[in-house]
Amino acid sequence: MKKQFLMAAAAGLLCASVSVLAAPPKVANGMAVDENGMTLYTFDKDTAGSPSACTGGCAQAWPAAAATDADQPSGAWTTVAAEGGKQWAYNGKRVYRFAKDTKPGDKNGDNFRDVWHVVKP
Repeated sequence: MKKQFLMAAAAGLLCASVSVLAAPPKVANGMAVDENGMTLYTFDKDTAGSPSACTGGCAQAWPAAAATDADQPSGAWTTVAAEGGKQWAYNGKRVYRFAKDTKPGDKNGDNFRDVWHVVKP
């Protein structure tokens, strides 16, 4: 009986942790951020329904904001197919992080080359 209780409690904790992670990005200081508080960006060269226009070295500097099968889209937040899995999208535009943002709140990529923009829900 004690073993069943412990297993049920562990399963409950697992489900609770999955539901916390299964949410779209959040808003902090007027901009979208990931689960670690890192700023999220869109790329003007991406078009809705198409593969990412950010490949090769671009993808290293601008890693996709990955989503999991457990993530639940909500409102303007959706997920799209990406190489190796899923990626978050906002209003149909793929969402990325910037490798040169080193701490939460950094937005070093905003207006980079006039094609990268902070997501402002």
